[in-house]
Amino acid sequence: MNYFDNKEKIISNKFFNDGYFINNSENKLSFNYIEKLLEKNIQKILDTKKKINLNYLHNYISIKDLNNFRLRLISYLNKDKQFRFHYFNIARNSLYILAGNELMMQKNINLSIQFPNDESSLLPIHSDVWSGDSPYEINLWVPLVNCYRTKSMYILTPKYNNNFNKIMKKKKFLSNKKIYNLVKKKIKWLKIDRGSYLLFNQSLPHGNVVNLEKQTRVSMNCRFKNLFSPYGDKKIGEFFTPITTRATTELGMNYQYPFNL
Repeated sequence: MNYFDNKEKIISNKFFNDGYFINNSENKLSFNYIEKLLEKNIQKILDTKKKINLNYLHNYISIKDLNNFRLRLISYLNKDKQFRFHYFNIARNSLYILAGNELMMQKNINLSIQFPNDESSLLPIHSDVWSGDSPYEINLWVPLVNCYRTKSMYILTPKYNNNFNKIMKKKKFLSNKKIYNLVKKKIKWLKIDRGSYLLFNQSLPHGNVVNLEKQTRVSMNCRFKNLFSPYGDKKIGEFFTPITTRATTELGMNYQYPFNL
């Protein structure tokens, strides 16, 4: 039994059934802050005052320089003291509904840049749990451009994942390519517009392919989990930090008995 209101039931049921939830940014000021921060630091790295259209970022950077550019940009973004707050603020209410209101947040937010026809920026099919993440985590994926078809990401929805797991138990040690070929007719390509966000179950197989569109994909992602839920290989302090610890929890953690037991 639960006491969810109608909104909570709708979002929770959609997440259970689809494995993801897409919605408009809950705070436009926070989204604008991130866009401006990104723009400022791109201009800094490229040494220009020109406003760069992210869809055509590939016109300013070569593929061989892309990873260095991306790492520099990630470093600048994560040094900003308000960056994580505004990122969380984009989907605060839905995170509360899906993961609880006492949350841990990944210390550093990730940035993905995928140029058209670039084979060096691929993320083959995987589940984050396969590599040590906790199944109690949720991933907040924020696009800075409109993402669609091969310019986006795909996910294997719960409807097909159960059967996939049964097959995988019989077919051990398959390559990523063979796993993808096994599910490519069942995967769901996600359409997510700039100004929206995606929350998805990172336990489900997901990934991307070569971007066959004519524009660049720029997106960010960050993991969240409930403070009291089980951890995988990534622990408090090392990977996660608390962001919404409640007063009663703080009091309980700091309580000291006035006598010896």
